Amino acid sequence: MENSVVIDKDAEKQLILKEYRSLLRSLKKNYTPQEKKMIRAAFELAAESHKDMRRKSGEPYIIHPIQVAKIVAEEMGLDAVSVVCALLHDTVEDTEVTLEEIERMFNKEVAKIVDGLTKISGVFDLNSSIQAENFRKLLLTLNDDIRVILVKIADRLHNLRTLDSLKREKQLKIASETLYLYAPLAHRMGLYAIKTEMEDLALKYTEPEVYHEIAQKLQEKKKERAKFIADFIKPLKEELEKRGYKFDIYGRPKSIYSIYNKIKKKGVPFEEIYDLFAIRIILHSEPDKEKSDCWGVYSAITDIYHPNPDRLRDWLSNPKANGYEALHTTVMSHQGKWVEIQIRTDRMHEIAEKGFAAHWKYKEGSTDNALDEWLQKIHNVLSNPDANALELVNDFKHELVSDEIFVFTPKGDLKRLRKGATALDFAFEIHSEVGKKCIGAKVNNKLVPLSYVLKNGDQIEILTSSKQTPNEDWLSYVVTAKARSIIKQTLKEEKKAIAQQGREVLEKRMKQLKMEVNEANLTLLANYFKMVSPMDLYLAVANKKVDLVALEELEVIAGKVKLPKPAQAHKPGADENIDEVVKKTLQKNAELLIMGESSDKIDYKFAPCCNPIPGDDVFGFLTINEGIKIHRTNCPNAVQLMSRYAYRIIKTRWTKQHEIAFLTGIKLTGIDDVGLVNKITNVITGQMNLNMRSISFDSEDGIFEGKIMVYVHDTKELEDLISRLSALDGILEVSRFDSEDAEKY
Repeated sequence: MENSVVIDKDAEKQLILKEYRSLLRSLKKNYTPQEKKMIRAAFELAAESHKDMRRKSGEPYIIHPIQVAKIVAEEMGLDAVSVVCALLHDTVEDTEVTLEEIERMFNKEVAKIVDGLTKISGVFDLNSSIQAENFRKLLLTLNDDIRVILVKIADRLHNLRTLDSLKREKQLKIASETLYLYAPLAHRMGLYAIKTEMEDLALKYTEPEVYHEIAQKLQEKKKERAKFIADFIKPLKEELEKRGYKFDIYGRPKSIYSIYNKIKKKGVPFEEIYDLFAIRIILHSEPDKEKSDCWGVYSAITDIYHPNPDRLRDWLSNPKANGYEALHTTVMSHQGKWVEIQIRTDRMHEIAEKGFAAHWKYKEGSTDNALDEWLQKIHNVLSNPDANALELVNDFKHELVSDEIFVFTPKGDLKRLRKGATALDFAFEIHSEVGKKCIGAKVNNKLVPLSYVLKNGDQIEILTSSKQTPNEDWLSYVVTAKARSIIKQTLKEEKKAIAQQGREVLEKRMKQLKMEVNEANLTLLANYFKMVSPMDLYLAVANKKVDLVALEELEVIAGKVKLPKPAQAHKPGADENIDEVVKKTLQKNAELLIMGESSDKIDYKFAPCCNPIPGDDVFGFLTINEGIKIHRTNCPNAVQLMSRYAYRIIKTRWTKQHEIAFLTGIKLTGIDDVGLVNKITNVITGQMNLNMRSISFDSEDGIFEGKIMVYVHDTKELEDLISRLSALDGILEVSRFDSEDAEKY
């Protein structure tokens, strides 16, 4: 008899009603009876449409739209229309409901947002081969109705909260996409609480061991941290009360993801990360006293603790483009630790937590204009139909996560640019034609080159010439998406014109030699001259980088070009190096299971950017020219690969390990001492009998840093090696390191 799952319909009905009532409780009190009626109608339509559908976890599908609507209402504080659209966001995509029905039942506004959500629902489809183009479509909805992207962010957050029921490869894909695009988008929308939760949940699935280790250490230090915060806050509280302020003050732990980033960036262990929390002061201020109250509190703090002058962040005078306002300072505690303090008012706090939504509640010209300006700028960059979608999305992604600087025009107008922007970026910010003709700039009345990196408060005057045109070098001078997009487009147009000249010369010569001018012959000639495409060949001809006399040596049969056979490649013999031996051995043995097949049946390589070894969590990536490359899931390139090319990710895992050596890197730091290198090599070659490919040591002021490339059999052997090296006197830290070379996909 077949096993069948018995579904208790009554219990499910009660669960759905319980979730719906929970949603109703989270709605804003100022919703009108008409709006509540509309939400009820949306719930009933969604419940009916999804009634026979289930999620991977087995629960009724309708629970998902209710939870998304709850995030939209409670955590984002959005309007009734957004709640309705959240309830209906999957109906047109997954059920029989049509847009026309939605418009008829609700209104055009609801139909437009649901349409936007439907159009981008396939953006991250596992089998999508045009993912970058879909990313662009997703981002273009930013300008149609911002609520489309906000509901999509809520949808993604609920998916992350319920990832446990999905397969490992799907978890990795969703988590990677989140880190690549959704978390930066939430940050840019000012949704800091959501962005933080997204990053933490993504880390939980991409690097579970690291996540749980940091979470456990934070838990262990909780009591100690609470005492430190209480001692730190006490004098502050007394002083602020004495001065008559009304406020809340508390310690807020930093996110696991931000701690993980600090560990990676600074190369220090958890125990040496001091800023594991920040102190937050929320002032209950009158609207006209907000700024003066914040600065008054800053003054009170610095009377008690010494501030770090380099760590004052004033977002009161110049709020961030997403509307964030606050005063941040870092002070030295009486226990000798730096502590960050964030000073905000109730209004600023709501904007910081709920971002864009709070702007509809607090309409303030300056921040709204900044957001509109930013959205318009992004729309202009992304809507260029000829641009490469992947490059655009990558440029845009950097735009999302960058800090801002504030600079001025000669007339004193304020301009916002991302941190690291140059004089040339500023020129393109003023106008695309000003950027194209830019020859230099005057910053604070001093002449500077195009590549000059701007600082906060700089005043810039752009110098132009009608003879100036952009060149390839300019791409290394700019960091903003707008500038890069215009430069690339201009260079592309110039290349087309030059290539056309080269094409005419080539075709004329082909006709003289009785070669037919067709795609097959042009591709053959491109291969013959070792060019990637006929376009590259045209450019080379125009720039006189190829000699067309070589065409006379080719055989032509009835107009078709016949290329000479390539010479036989040299077969390496006894002098081949250890890398080649390892590579050959790998092809004869099956340590990996790729798509369910033994790897001896599939052509693959190990990615040099992360050098995977048996025991590592790995995935396969289908490259364009080099077959399958095996990467570690925590490879520096993994997030981008899984996000941008999910359709090229191949399920891969280790099976049995053979006696084969895999190349990996080890980094050591310690106190320089005579004979230390000898002790290190003795552990590697003497005690553990391992082969080294290279070893290098640098020493400065008594501290040394060493890098060793060594062949190990698996992660267990690597951990043993790291443990033995760490035990040596004088060694402070030993860690595995990845190649710093960017991978070519």
